[in-house]
Amino acid sequence: MAHIHDVLIVGAGGAGLTAALFAAKNGANVGVISKLYPTRSHTGAAQGGISAALGNVEEDRWEWHMYDTVKGGDYLTDQDAAEVFAKETIEGVIELEHMGLPFDRLPSGKIAQRRFGGHTRNFGEAPVRRAAYAADRTGHVILHTLHQQAIKHGITFYNEFYVLDLLFDEDGRAFGVLAYELATGEVHAFKAGAIVIASGGYGRVFKITATAHTVTGDMQALIYNKGLPLEDPEFFQFHPTGLFPLGILITEGARGEGGILRNANGERFMERYAPTIKDLAPRDVVARSMFIEIMEGRGCGPNKDHICLDLTHLEPEVIEKRLPDIAEFARTYAGVDPVKEPIPVLYTAHYSMGGIPTTLWTEVVRDEKNTVVPGLYAAGESACVSMHGANRLGTNSLAELIVFGRRAGIASAKFAQTYKPHPLPPEVVEPGRERVEKILNGSGDESVARIRKALQESMMENASVYRNEERLSKQVKIIRELQERYEHISIQDKGRIYNTELVEALELGSLLTVAEALVHAALNRTESRGAHAREDYPERDDDNWLKHTLAYREAPGKVRFAYKPVVLGRFEPKPRTY
Repeated sequence: MAHIHDVLIVGAGGAGLTAALFAAKNGANVGVISKLYPTRSHTGAAQGGISAALGNVEEDRWEWHMYDTVKGGDYLTDQDAAEVFAKETIEGVIELEHMGLPFDRLPSGKIAQRRFGGHTRNFGEAPVRRAAYAADRTGHVILHTLHQQAIKHGITFYNEFYVLDLLFDEDGRAFGVLAYELATGEVHAFKAGAIVIASGGYGRVFKITATAHTVTGDMQALIYNKGLPLEDPEFFQFHPTGLFPLGILITEGARGEGGILRNANGERFMERYAPTIKDLAPRDVVARSMFIEIMEGRGCGPNKDHICLDLTHLEPEVIEKRLPDIAEFARTYAGVDPVKEPIPVLYTAHYSMGGIPTTLWTEVVRDEKNTVVPGLYAAGESACVSMHGANRLGTNSLAELIVFGRRAGIASAKFAQTYKPHPLPPEVVEPGRERVEKILNGSGDESVARIRKALQESMMENASVYRNEERLSKQVKIIRELQERYEHISIQDKGRIYNTELVEALELGSLLTVAEALVHAALNRTESRGAHAREDYPERDDDNWLKHTLAYREAPGKVRFAYKPVVLGRFEPKPRTY
């Protein structure tokens, strides 16, 4: 079965829905493929807020936001991307409000804003209230608002389809995808004038993670397997406050409302590591500080293996009205009442700063010269523009979805006007069918669950908050062994309709592929910068490493690197202190 659209979006989270909406507004016939129902996309798990220098509570400027984004990214941020972002997110948030998004309000009626880690006024002087929010469900309401708008604009949705392959013509132009439909077991061909990848990250390569089970880097793996690069895959952020021991996200907004991190002695230990903004330092700084506290014996609990997030000094009304989901999570999953007792927290795998390299207009590029792949676009966590650099500031992700999702929609709709649709031959679906059949007919003795468990546990041990050559080299070998074992998997469910075991097997292949890129790139980068912390190379090395990694897969286990210069600008690299 074949489907033809002007613009085809892969992924129905915030970036995908924004791209779909703006492509439709620019006259394109739009289709959206998602392996989930759109309102179950992972954008809905984002809690604390969306950044924009609105200045509703106190003075703020886009230049200050740009500076914080560049500094937060440890100067690996491309400053042209940061400038576009800081300017356009202001209009983006106002557009969301006009769509009907129910932001919390100030008494004046303006959008309420709260503090968030790394966001400051006057170039680092003090924390600023920049995060527009809807209680602690900001991503949830953004996702629903965008989905409603997409329905209003007549966008076609293909829900519960798993993308198996990307199609390119002889000139290298992307023109379609192949996808497995869960409800029927059929492989469908989709043809489009332009394709936008907005499929999210790959947090499930780690055991302890705040990401959903579906966040498996499927499209990054496809791109990488097609000989196109992944940019900066070594940079993976660990959020400081996952609910211990499960990893469920406890929003940074809890600290934005005044929450304090304390060790077993009751000390507000962040005063030692970031004396100016303390608990509202960027996430990589806070996560490493927590790690040090635990390693030096000041962790909380009988095993001294976590940290406490203290909200007990806040008014109960603040907790119940501004952080209702957090309060419920703490009571349900940790058995603690945050009004009366601290919440146990530990760092949890959260966000990939790297991804599919793009231009400022979200065009996918194939090399360090920014050679564009015609017809292919990427936005959101699956992409690397690169505005996050080596570390993302909280609330910049939701803003990125809106800014670059919109740019992807506008650019793809314009490009699609050059496209002349014609029928696809029936045999075009064969590569997708072969991929499905290989797993369905597999008769090996390897288990998907066992391989996935081994991958996630070893990645947590060898490639998480702190890294070194010994552990990363060990992890390179582990991943290659797991890839070889993956070739001998079998699944019990041989059916073709709603075969979730088949989908999990496909997702495991993606996880193994993106983990390979991450670990090889982390071993290759011999410095510490942002979320990439090397114990054996503890200092940032601008002389040798102020550049972006492009990782190419030449064969399973064999990775080639090229490098792209960082786009500098008004903010010169300097020591990063808070």
